[in-house]
Amino acid sequence: MNAYIYREAGGPEVIERQQRQIPAVEPGQVLIKTAAFGLNRADVQQRRGVYPPPPGASDIPGLEVAGTIASVGDGVTGWQVGDRVAALLAGGGYAQYVNVDAQLLIRIPENLAFTDAAALPEVAATVVSNLFVEGELREGQSLLIHGGAGGIGSMAIQLAKAAGATVYVTASSPEKLDYCTELGADAGINYEDEDIAERVRELTSGRGVDLILDVVGAKYLQLNLKALAVGGRLVVIGLQQGAKAELNLGLLLAKRARVIGTTLRARPLAEKSEIIAQTVKHVLPLLRAGKLELNVSKTFSFSELASAHEYFDSGVHIGKIVVEV
Repeated sequence: MNAYIYREAGGPEVIERQQRQIPAVEPGQVLIKTAAFGLNRADVQQRRGVYPPPPGASDIPGLEVAGTIASVGDGVTGWQVGDRVAALLAGGGYAQYVNVDAQLLIRIPENLAFTDAAALPEVAATVVSNLFVEGELREGQSLLIHGGAGGIGSMAIQLAKAAGATVYVTASSPEKLDYCTELGADAGINYEDEDIAERVRELTSGRGVDLILDVVGAKYLQLNLKALAVGGRLVVIGLQQGAKAELNLGLLLAKRARVIGTTLRARPLAEKSEIIAQTVKHVLPLLRAGKLELNVSKTFSFSELASAHEYFDSGVHIGKIVVEV
C-alpha cells in the first residue's frame, strides 16, 4: 500500500511517500480501507518534531480516518466487512489501509459522505472529552473557546450550544469571528486588537466564564485565570504558544479554580473506548438530525498531502482540512 511518513522534523518538505505492507489484523481489530483522513494540528506538531507518537504507535502519522471495513479480526462482534466506519487512531492514518481496535470505531450515518466523516473522530472525541468529561460543562454555563474558527473550535461551538451553554470565542479576524457566530457563538473577541480578559468581563458583567478550552498554552495562562469565574475550570489541550509560564497561585486560590491538562492520543484503550462511547452519545444524534456541521473547508487528494500541510501552516483555513485517498 501507499503511505506517508515524516523522514525528519521540519516543514511540509519532509513528508515522504513510501510503499508499506498492509497492516496485519490482530484479534479485536478491524482493517479499514481508507477513503479519507483528517489533517489535525497534532499531525503538524508531530511533523515539526514537538509531538512524537506514543510508544507502540505507527510511525505513519494520521489520527482519524473514514472508510470501509476490509477485514475483521478474531473476537470482533457487531462489525462486518463492508461497514462504513470512522475511526480514532494513535497513528497510521496517512495510508491506504489502517488497522484499529474495534472499540474505537464510529458507524457512519447513511447521510454522511466519507470526506465529512473523516473530519469527525479526532475533533469530536477531543471536544466531548474536554468539554463534558474533563470540563464538566452543563446547561446554563458559559464557555470561552480559544481558536474558535479551527476544527476543534467549530465542533466545540456547536456541541456546547446544543448542550445549552453560552459560548464566547477568540479568533484573529472579523471573517473568522463571523464564521463562529454563524455556527452559534454568542460573541467573538478579536485577539489581535482586543484585551481578551477585559472583554470577557464585559460580556459576563464581571463574573467571568465557567469553562475555558485553550489550545494556546503558556502565553494565555494568566489571562485565562483572570477570565475565569469563581469555581471555573481551565482545560489546556494545546501548547501553540509555549509550555512554560508563571502561575499566580493567589488568583487560582481566590477563584477556587482548576487547571486541567489533557491529551487524547496517549490514553489507554479503555479510556479511549469510553470517550468514543460518549462521542457517539453526544454527536451521532445531531448528525443524523442534520443539526451538526462538520465544516470541511478544503479537501486535497492523497498525492497533494504536502500541499495540504502547507495550507494548514498558512493559518488562513477555517474549519477542517480533509485528504481523499
